[in-house]
Amino acid sequence: MKKPTYIYEYKNWPDFVWRDAEINALFGEVRLMQGKIFGHMNALGFSAMEEASLKALTLDVVKSSEIEGELLNFNQVRSSIARRLGINTGGIVKSNRHIEGVVEMMLDATQRFDAPLTEKRLLGWHAALFPAGFSGPYSIEVGCYRSGDMQVVSGPMGKEKVHYQAIAPKHIKSEMKKFLKWLNSKGTLDPVIKAAIAHFWFIIIHPFDDGNGRIARAITDMLLARAEGSGQRFYSMSSQILEERKKYYAILQKVQHSPGDITDWLHWFLHCLKNAMLATENTTQQILKKADFWKRHEKTPINERQRKILNLLFENFEGKLQTSKWAKINKTSSDTALRDIKDLVQKGILQPTNENGRSTNYELVNT
Repeated sequence: MKKPTYIYEYKNWPDFVWRDAEINALFGEVRLMQGKIFGHMNALGFSAMEEASLKALTLDVVKSSEIEGELLNFNQVRSSIARRLGINTGGIVKSNRHIEGVVEMMLDATQRFDAPLTEKRLLGWHAALFPAGFSGPYSIEVGCYRSGDMQVVSGPMGKEKVHYQAIAPKHIKSEMKKFLKWLNSKGTLDPVIKAAIAHFWFIIIHPFDDGNGRIARAITDMLLARAEGSGQRFYSMSSQILEERKKYYAILQKVQHSPGDITDWLHWFLHCLKNAMLATENTTQQILKKADFWKRHEKTPINERQRKILNLLFENFEGKLQTSKWAKINKTSSDTALRDIKDLVQKGILQPTNENGRSTNYELVNT
């Protein structure tokens, strides 16, 4: 009889086990940090909380796609989320159908976290991810479970290395039925541990032609929202997974061969979640700086072009601020851009940097 290669080939699949003693301390830290984050955010006030949640949701969408090698426009994603949540961000940025679909899936997962995850809902997520029926240049099966075999491989043609052979397509329907029944059951399992198990279990089944990683992370966010009893997100698990991508794939590859013990996976997941929450401290500081800045300058005459750039400087401004970049972002002339900048320098809001170069760079004063 052939010895099992993958976790799903063992007789006890999917009865996962783990060693509580090895994860209890880390689990306690994570739960304590979740409470602290929500307490801290509540103290910031509604508008700051709203902005923190918008940023976390935007990062989650952008970084989850980046893990798969797909780069989405941050501002388009942010605008799409803000519009759907009714948040005023001072201008709508148009986004394409693909971005709208990715945002739709993520918001359905996080804002309707208490709703059961049914097969119909899950297939709807998949259809939203691939509205044109293509993954890059390749036609894929959309809005349904895959009908073909699935392998994760690397290496040149003819010398491919198989990292994982997913469950055979004839078993997917029954495996997913089992998975969804467990996912929607109340039980006594803590939702954070449930989020970790759900992520791993879904990846092992690999039910779709493509998009399995993104949907696994959406399921994770849904269960973390359940754990916190709130659709407001203040940290991005996907951002942290991207940071730890090599470890993420390594631990999945290791535990996929386990006879059922997933302690190592749970330990990695909880550690990654802890790091994701630690990263929100920087976000919170930026939001506080921005709120304090606008409070100090609530009576300062600032035009819309200036307001737009100043907000960008507190968020995701790429590169250095120069007159040419100001003109390009605001779609205005270089003369107008220079007047706007000089006005803010006179008001003590911007200052030139000390760097040498043909173009003068500017930065915020005292931030």
